[in-house]
Amino acid sequence: MTSPSPTPCAGDPIVLRWTQGSKSVPLARRELRKTLADWGLLGIEDAASLVLSELLTNAVRHAHVPGREIETRFLPMREGLRIEVHDSSEQRPLMDLPETGAVGGWGLPLVDTLSDLWGVSDRQGPGKLVWAHVIGEPASGTPPLS
Repeated sequence: MTSPSPTPCAGDPIVLRWTQGSKSVPLARRELRKTLADWGLLGIEDAASLVLSELLTNAVRHAHVPGREIETRFLPMREGLRIEVHDSSEQRPLMDLPETGAVGGWGLPLVDTLSDLWGVSDRQGPGKLVWAHVIGEPASGTPPLS
């Protein structure tokens, strides 16, 4: 997918860098949960955490470039959140449905199901960014981002 015109963001993005190791995924989820709580978006926590886990795991497993880190960005949107995972590999992910009973290969179909929109875009410098929009309502009593 190509990136559509972005929905206006309501605040500064949270930008974090990660080593290309498996410990990065749970640490990134923890940071995402803190961010969602700060932004009053706890209603999308489960979906957003799973989407981030799948995108970051794919970058760790399939986009390893020695000496390079992976960057995540969490951008608040009026309707929810944009998650971006930047890596230095030119290899773009392809979504294929795995065969019934397959153990692996379900990550991008899961992202497709849990996000309202996702895709792969070019970025400045080497590599790509994989992004997803997770839309939801703010937590009760919390004003929406504007």
